[in-house]
Amino acid sequence: MVRKFTGFTAVVAAIALTTFAGAEGSGANAQVAAEAAEISAPEAPLTEEVVPVFVEKEVVQELSDDVEAQTEILAADAPQADSLRELVAAMPAAGQLSEELHCLAGAVYFESRGEPLDGQLAVAQVVMNRAEDRRWPSSYCGVVYQRAQFSFVKNGRMPRIRTGSKAWKRAQAIARIAHRGLWDSSASDAVYFHANYVRPGWSRRKVAVATIDTHVFYR
Repeated sequence: MVRKFTGFTAVVAAIALTTFAGAEGSGANAQVAAEAAEISAPEAPLTEEVVPVFVEKEVVQELSDDVEAQTEILAADAPQADSLRELVAAMPAAGQLSEELHCLAGAVYFESRGEPLDGQLAVAQVVMNRAEDRRWPSSYCGVVYQRAQFSFVKNGRMPRIRTGSKAWKRAQAIARIAHRGLWDSSASDAVYFHANYVRPGWSRRKVAVATIDTHVFYR
């Protein structure tokens, strides 16, 4: 079960880092757990669009300084809801997504737009968990574009998104909800997933944490 956050405690992060990393690749069925360094009380509030980036041994490319330049939305402004569906409906359209949240929403859209909302949230959670784990790239885009991870990524590119569709609007809302931690996912510590009509060999060595509609999630 997921549980509701009726109030969102503002968390501020001070992360000692020297680089930002993002990787590009193409992939197969996403098995998109975690370790985030959280420190309370620094100087600036964490905004909706600020994506935590964790230092890894190798750096592929540096992200531009304005990647996260967006209108600041404070935690106190988070909508209140009694269900994930209500929360998705209550999320304001906050303009264009940052590059990182666009990658996160894209993974939700292409991997799970036909799934129930908790399944879409779980896909977003897997991407976030990987970005916080040193075994994978340290940004949402790096995780999504990593070689041989997502079947929808072709030649290092994401297909065209029907930006006027309801599915894309939901995917954007889910990405923001997941990134801001506004709702718990039943796949809270998952870093892999696959469709339930396949049985990849790696799944026998993992621990299943949730089955949501047509996807099975593992840590």
